[in-house]
Amino acid sequence: MLNKMKNIIITGGAGYIGSHVAVSLLENNYNVIIIDNFSNSYLETIQNIEKITRKKITLFTANVNDKSALQQVFKQYEIYAVIHLAGYKSVLESQESPLTYYDNNLTTTITLLEVMKENNCHKIVFSSSATVYGNAQLPLTEDKPLTPVSPYGKTKAYIENILSDLAASDPTWRIVILRYFNPVASHSSGLLVEKSKGKVNNLFPNLINTDFRTQPFNIYGNDYPTPDGTCQRDYIHITDLALAHLTALEKINQFNCEVFNIGTGVPYSVKLIVEEFEKAIGFNLNKIYQPRRTGDVAVSCADVNKAFKVLGFKAQRDIKQMCADAAKTFKDVHNLK
Repeated sequence: MLNKMKNIIITGGAGYIGSHVAVSLLENNYNVIIIDNFSNSYLETIQNIEKITRKKITLFTANVNDKSALQQVFKQYEIYAVIHLAGYKSVLESQESPLTYYDNNLTTTITLLEVMKENNCHKIVFSSSATVYGNAQLPLTEDKPLTPVSPYGKTKAYIENILSDLAASDPTWRIVILRYFNPVASHSSGLLVEKSKGKVNNLFPNLINTDFRTQPFNIYGNDYPTPDGTCQRDYIHITDLALAHLTALEKINQFNCEVFNIGTGVPYSVKLIVEEFEKAIGFNLNKIYQPRRTGDVAVSCADVNKAFKVLGFKAQRDIKQMCADAAKTFKDVHNLK
């Protein structure tokens, strides 16, 4: 769809999700401006995005908390919309350092919104999370009360409230909040993978990066109230998640402030995922069950009806495809043929 090369800022655009979103936008004739301080990402990711798309990215190496740096971007470019992905994102880390999470995630967002308002840019797609639901009972529809159990989840819920209040105060705002469930896998090129500078706590990165020759693979909790005792999650392929951002951006003018779950609507247990991954790599891992981790809920699965009915978005890639793509990365990481 042609759109006169609109300028889109992606905060945190060098990260796992941001890089895939950037590719999706560039392939659909948007100009992408990435703002990232590389605290948890790598400069080579920008080069890989450009290799995939054969298009140039405008990069500002800055912290989104830096108001003067943001002002420079908005003064230099006419910005159509912002996709806000920057923020700390570990549930476990947020429990260890709650003040750091509240300070970074909330301050970053407020600073960004202030600069957007000052520069008459009123369109934003915000990266929220299924963690805002906490232990809410299924089905997880968008109108469920928000009951997050971790500081990370609480920062997402607070930001959602900020955005809702902002939209209520000024009808010119166009806000879409996407509640991600569990993004996994990688771009088909193999050039964009989930890579963190800190401790990795998510299932797929741990599957990919654990040195299977010397280390067991830890599964946390086998006594949850689920069919096999392990947590159940709604996993979505990162390429589908990126497409959800494109869809939201192209329909953003229809909304003052709307929230959408982004997942597949199908829950899979950790045990089943590991088994599917083992099929994809061709051998079994040495698995050890560990005690539950604080902050993990038993089951989290999206009700995706609203995203389909209103946005026309539906994830296309199933769990076999997710595990197959993750297996390719695993073999690259461990130099397997």
